[in-house]
Amino acid sequence: MVIVTGGQVHEVNILDQLIWEAGAIYLMDRGYLDFRRLYRMHQSGAFFVTRAKKRFDCRRLYSHSIDKQTGLQCDQIVVLNNPVPKRGYPERLRRVRYYDAASRKRFVFLTNNFLLPALTITELYRCRWQVELFFRWIKQHLRIKAFYGTSQNAVRTQIWIAIAVYVLVAIVKKRLNLERSLHSILQILSVSLFEKMPILEALSQPVCENMNDPSPNQLILFK
Repeated sequence: MVIVTGGQVHEVNILDQLIWEAGAIYLMDRGYLDFRRLYRMHQSGAFFVTRAKKRFDCRRLYSHSIDKQTGLQCDQIVVLNNPVPKRGYPERLRRVRYYDAASRKRFVFLTNNFLLPALTITELYRCRWQVELFFRWIKQHLRIKAFYGTSQNAVRTQIWIAIAVYVLVAIVKKRLNLERSLHSILQILSVSLFEKMPILEALSQPVCENMNDPSPNQLILFK
């Protein structure tokens, strides 16, 4: 699901437009940390994994044993201390702190899932990075250099086209089991749109053929 909004709309408001699926796990960054909305998700039977803000005020109820060699630093059951957010989320939360040796960063996760192992919670949030890669790829390779129209409908239409192109290219890459990058596939398709050729044939050709063989039509400038 993709919701396109203006820059003045805060991302946390998007949670009000979603229909939560019971049993599903939703991965969100700190921009969506709103305890009243998260409690609504919890009541619907869905799970969430998000990051705690730096000034997260809570009271520890219980600590689970952990293996610190995995990077885990704590796995706790907590309740909110501040009365305002506590009214929004009156039940218990799970707090998992993890140190990533590769990036040398410490992460604190919040979730309403008490069954999955703590390390699985951290790995689930790591999967959320694919969403960041999705938008980064769009920004880098599907740049909208000039809008053909400036109305809201025209701008949204072009954004949706860019997203649709990304999804179609990703589907082609997966279904044809291609090793090429998404950027490479997009470049090939952009220069062969009007050629009558099977798509697998177009994408299976090497990038450069016979680069070292002199072309008979190439003029020799220097001997």
